[in-house]
Amino acid sequence: MTETVPGSDYGDVVRTHLTRVEQQNAAALDDVAELVLAGVQADGMVLAAGAGHSLAAVAETFYRAGGLACVRPIYHPELLPMHGAVSSTSAERRSGLAAEVLRDAGLAAHDVLFVFSTSGVNPYPVELAVLAADAGCPVVAVTSLAASAAAPRRAGTTLAENATVVLDNLVPAGDATYPVENPVTAAVSTVATAFLWNLLLVRLLDKATEAGVELPLWRSANVEGGDAANSDLLRKYQARIPELG
Repeated sequence: MTETVPGSDYGDVVRTHLTRVEQQNAAALDDVAELVLAGVQADGMVLAAGAGHSLAAVAETFYRAGGLACVRPIYHPELLPMHGAVSSTSAERRSGLAAEVLRDAGLAAHDVLFVFSTSGVNPYPVELAVLAADAGCPVVAVTSLAASAAAPRRAGTTLAENATVVLDNLVPAGDATYPVENPVTAAVSTVATAFLWNLLLVRLLDKATEAGVELPLWRSANVEGGDAANSDLLRKYQARIPELG
């Protein structure tokens, strides 16, 4: 008799979800990889923004082993739940914060702005997309169309409706996935969004290799030669990315 592993249903849910995410975003991922590759070739920047728990996705993009060195995180301390959980929700719903955050970002047409927001309905992520588009900067929305459709339109429109390309993490309204019959726990947005980002890096590397372009990729600081390899990237990007410190 095969013993049932506790939580195995959840594992099945996640594996099925990620398969759907990969399949349904195949064409969009190719489009985004082309956008980012063009930006890298033009010595542009990838700007990554989010609020609340979507800031976990921003952290995934930044100063990460195997990640792009030309990524600048765009955020405000008020948006981080660890600086105040309730106040972070209020900040995301406050109109005008996006303009304040983008003021010093120096958006340009050869940059790409990624906005991570599963619900995609609050003023902060929506206004980020609108302002970037007005500046001629391509916008990639990493969001859930299903969650957006079920959420109140606090900004009058959605992140997806103002993006150049949409990557859909397919997260259900409410985010919870377990138990399957009546989900109350086990949010899937973080794992699905991180999976999408890394699928993008895979496509980007393949396209860059085919085009003969060397991507600026971080090495782990905990492997032999990592510090030396990263020092060249720090010299190139530190002045343009203050968060590299």
